[in-house]
Amino acid sequence: MLGSAGVQVRGPGKGAMSAPSSITVRNAAPGDATGIARVHVASWRSTYPGIVPDQYLVNLSTPLYAERWRGMLAMGPRGGRETFVAVEPGGEILGFATCGPQRTAIEGYGGEFYALYLYDHAQGQGLGRRLMGAMAGDLLGRGVRSACVWVLRDNPARWFYERLGGMRLAEQPISFAGARLEEVCYGWRDLAPLARASAMRES
Repeated sequence: MLGSAGVQVRGPGKGAMSAPSSITVRNAAPGDATGIARVHVASWRSTYPGIVPDQYLVNLSTPLYAERWRGMLAMGPRGGRETFVAVEPGGEILGFATCGPQRTAIEGYGGEFYALYLYDHAQGQGLGRRLMGAMAGDLLGRGVRSACVWVLRDNPARWFYERLGGMRLAEQPISFAGARLEEVCYGWRDLAPLARASAMRES
C-alpha cells in the first residue's frame, strides 16, 4: 500500500504555527494541490531515510506530485476517495489525510485510511486526531462503520494509531523501490468514537 500513499504523522519543522483553534480541517479542493504536494514530499524525505532507498527520496518532485494531486482532486470523490486538509488562517496547508473503500482483503473492515501527513511543527496540536476524525465522519456518512490503515512497521508514527484505539490486525511484506519492507495493519471496528472526538475538538 506504500506505493500509492504512505502513512505517517511527521515532516520538517518550519517554525511557529497558528493556535490550534484557528486551524480549519476541511475537504480538499484542486487549489490545494501544491500545498498538499509540499507536505507529501517533505514528509517522505523526513520520515523514510534509512527505510526507503535514498535515491528514491532524492528524486521525489513537488511539481510532479502537485500535478497528480490536482488531477485527482479535480475528479472529485472518484472511486469513493475523499481528501481533507488542515489549513492555517493564512492558507498554508499543515497536513492532509485521505480515505475511501478498503483496498485489501481484511475481512470485516469496509473503509481504509490511505494516508495521513503532517509537518513536524504541526504535531502535538491534535491535528492528526482531527484529520482522523474527519475521515471517520466521512466514512460513517457513507454507511461505512469500520476501517483499517496500513503503515510501515519501521515507521514510529504507527504508535499513533494504537493510541487512537487501532487494533493490530495483520502484517505483510512488500517490495518498494528495490527494498523489502514490512507493513502493519491496524483496524477500528467502530468509527463513531473517532468521529465524536473530532466533533468535540471542532466545537
